[in-house]
Amino acid sequence: MGSSPSILHGPLRPTGVGVWSVPLRYGDPGRAAEAAAELEELGFTALWLPDTGGSVLEAVENLLKATERTTIATGVLNLWMHDPAQVAATYAELREAHDDRFLLGIGVSQAAVVDASLEPGRYQKPLAAMRAYLDDLDAAPAPVPSDHRVLAAIGPKMLTLSAERAGGAHPYLILPDNTREAREILGAGPLLAPEQTVVLTDDADEARTIGREFLSGYLSFATYANKMLQSGFSSDDVETVSDRLVDALVVWGDEDATLRRVDEHLDAGADHVALQVLTGDMMELPMRQWRRLGAALGDRGATA
Repeated sequence: MGSSPSILHGPLRPTGVGVWSVPLRYGDPGRAAEAAAELEELGFTALWLPDTGGSVLEAVENLLKATERTTIATGVLNLWMHDPAQVAATYAELREAHDDRFLLGIGVSQAAVVDASLEPGRYQKPLAAMRAYLDDLDAAPAPVPSDHRVLAAIGPKMLTLSAERAGGAHPYLILPDNTREAREILGAGPLLAPEQTVVLTDDADEARTIGREFLSGYLSFATYANKMLQSGFSSDDVETVSDRLVDALVVWGDEDATLRRVDEHLDAGADHVALQVLTGDMMELPMRQWRRLGAALGDRGATA
C-alpha cells in the first residue's frame, strides 16, 4: 500500500459531499478514527480538519490510518503556525504511506487570531505571506505539488492565486452566489470546494440560536463581515447576526433542505461541498446527524 511521492497521480479532486469537523480534529483521537471509518462507509468523500496550530498533521495521519479511500484535507492549515519545510516533509511521508489521499488546504487566518496566538503585529500582508509560503513549499526537497493543495479564499485576489499557484480553493462561510462568483474567478479547471454549515432541526428558534452563536465570532472578523456586506446584507444584519443572515449562511431543516443547498452550490460551480454539522456543542461528534445525511445522500456522496 502507498505510492512514491515522486509519482504524481493527478490532482486531488474530491467530488460529491464531504464533512468539515472540529471534533475530528480536536476530539479524542480514538473516537475520531472510529468516526472517520464510519463516515467513509456512509459515502462522504473527504474529511476536512480545521487548524489553530499544534498537531494538525498528526490528526490528518490519524484519519488517514482509519480510512482507505477518503481524502483527508486540512481546512485549513494556518500558515503562520507551521514551518513550510516541515510541512512539506511530513506531507511527502503521509502521501507515500497513504495512497496519495492528503489534500493540503492552506490559509492566512485572521489578524486577531494570529497576533493573539503568536505575537502582536505578526499578521502582515496576507497575500504576500501566502505567496512566500507557496514558494517555500515549492523549494522544499520534496515539494508539495501545486495541484495537491488548495487555498482558503473568498476574495478575488486570493481566489486568483488559488488558480495560479494551487489546485483550487476551499472557501469558508459563503453563499451559493459567492460560489458562483468564485467559479467565475477561478475559471473552469481548479477545484472549488466550499464549506456549508448545517443544523438538522425543523425548530427555527433552535436552529437560529445555534447558528447565531456560531456565526457571531466569525462575523467579528472583517473578512467575513465585509463579504456579507458585499453580498447585499446590511450592517445591521451583520452586527446583530439577523435571522435573515443566519438563514442564508446556515442551512437548517431536514435532510432535503441540506441536499437542496448542496445542489445550489454544485449548480453554482462547486465540485465538492464540505458539510459542517452543528449541534450546539462544537466538540460533539454528531454521529446521528451524519448518519441521517449519509443515508439521504446515497450515491450522491460520491457522484453529486
